[in-house]
Amino acid sequence: MADIRSGAVKFKGNPIDLAGPSLKAGDAAPDFKLQDNTLADVTLASSAGKKRIIVTVPSLDTAVCSLETKRFNDEAKNLSDTEVLVVSMDLPFAQKRWCGAENVASVKTVSAHRCGEFGEKYGVLIKGGALDRILTRAVFVVDAAGKLTHVEYVEEVTKEPNYGAALAAAK
Repeated sequence: MADIRSGAVKFKGNPIDLAGPSLKAGDAAPDFKLQDNTLADVTLASSAGKKRIIVTVPSLDTAVCSLETKRFNDEAKNLSDTEVLVVSMDLPFAQKRWCGAENVASVKTVSAHRCGEFGEKYGVLIKGGALDRILTRAVFVVDAAGKLTHVEYVEEVTKEPNYGAALAAAK
């Protein structure tokens, strides 16, 4: 996991600042309230008792985020008792359009557009620069008891995460 306080997370090689703590495996997963593409609230408790893979991406409408979300959508079909949430600042309407156009139905896209609280709690909210208020790329695996079992802050926002490590932690 990258130490986000030291500027280790970069966008096109340039360090970016992130709000919030640098979470690690063993921490309790912070609660949140996000909005799905039907405009319903989604919280950590919404999937209580299941394992969760929480993926944060800058925007579904970018090449790497699209590839990543489709990969997790494909992998979600083989995961039992696991919910995969893909979180971005994209509006729920845009997420719904994207999922329909890309035939993505095995992951749940959720929006953090209403406020930066989710991004701050998970340490993924970009502060300043061209991507101000966008979420950096990260993957969190939460066990059924609400503990983080895997955390990856992807060191370069334009790169994909370590899928194998996240999926292994979810199995």
